[in-house]
Amino acid sequence: MPEPRVSSTATARAWALAHLDQPLTLRELARQESMSVRTFTRRFREEVGMTPLRWLTRQRLEHARHLLEETDLPVERVAADCGFGTAASLRQHFHAALGVSPRAYRRTFRARDDGEPDDGADGAAA
Repeated sequence: MPEPRVSSTATARAWALAHLDQPLTLRELARQESMSVRTFTRRFREEVGMTPLRWLTRQRLEHARHLLEETDLPVERVAADCGFGTAASLRQHFHAALGVSPRAYRRTFRARDDGEPDDGADGAAA
């Protein structure tokens, strides 16, 4: 006899990734899987190892990092596109997670990407 199919939260995760720029609630995520919030939260934690909202924040931060690395969008636009709403909110989350501001992250990444020293050295020989 086949084993019963265990519901997954993969559909909700994929949906959330496609809608990072929008305000997302736990209720909306659970609705994507036709589950109660309680069941969804429990299954999500079992599958992913963290709460849905923590996961969502991490995904938004990863998207922000990508935009800061790959585009010249202003920080305000990056914040909106990633669902943080305001540049201040993005700065707060970014600093808590990475210890730097979005602008400092972009400068550091661009310096490394351009082959320039990122330690403040001016490139002069010692």
